[in-house]
Amino acid sequence: MKILVVDDHVLIRQAMQGVLKKLKRDVVVLEASTSQEAMQLIASHSDLNLILLDLTLPDRDGFSVLAELRERLPQIAIVVLSAVQDPDNVIKALDLGALGYIPKSAQSDVILSALRLVIAGGIYVPPEVLVRDGTANLSLRQVAGGRTSPADLGLTDRQLDVLALMMEGKNNKTICRILNLAEPTVKNHVTAILKVLNVANRTEAVIAVNKLGWNLPAPAKQ
Repeated sequence: MKILVVDDHVLIRQAMQGVLKKLKRDVVVLEASTSQEAMQLIASHSDLNLILLDLTLPDRDGFSVLAELRERLPQIAIVVLSAVQDPDNVIKALDLGALGYIPKSAQSDVILSALRLVIAGGIYVPPEVLVRDGTANLSLRQVAGGRTSPADLGLTDRQLDVLALMMEGKNNKTICRILNLAEPTVKNHVTAILKVLNVANRTEAVIAVNKLGWNLPAPAKQ
C-alpha cells in the first residue's frame, strides 16, 4: 500500500508516518508540503492507494486541490486531514468527493479506524457531524420514525445497489459503468433515494445511512 501525506507541517507528516506504519507493515508513505510537490509525486507514482490532504496549504486552497484530484484520479481514495473541525468544512469536503474527514486532534486509534473504514470501501464521517443539530439530523429523525430497515423505507434492491456505491463516493458515471445502467436511470434512482431518506444531497444521504447503521454490501459488477 502506498499513501501520500500532503501537509505543510513537518511534525504532522512525521506523526502520520508513525500512525500509518501501524496500518500495514509494508505501507509506503510519501510526503509533500505543497500542492505542487503533491502533483509531482502523484505523476511519478501511479500506484498510489490513498491521499491524506490538508486543506490549508501554502500555495493553494485545499478544497480546489481536492476537487482537481477527485476529477483527475477517481480511483484514488482521498481523505481530508485538517485542524479545522467546522461541520460546514466537513460537508463541503465530502461533497467534493473526499471519502473521509479526520481532525488532526484525533487519537491515533481513531485515525486508524477511520482509514480502515475508507480502505474497506466506506466513508468516514466525524462524530461531531453525526450529532450536530442540523438539516441532516432533522431529516433522519423524520424519515426513520423508529424503522431501521431499508425495506421498511421502501428502497428497492437496485436502489440499494446505487446507494452502496454512493457510500463509496462513486459518481453517476461510475455507477452506470458498474451496474450497466443508463445515466438517466441512475439519476432517477439517486433522486428516489434522496427523497426516501428526506435529504437534500449525497453527503446528507451518507450521514443518514451512517446514523441508521445500515451495512450495505458492495454490488457485483453487472
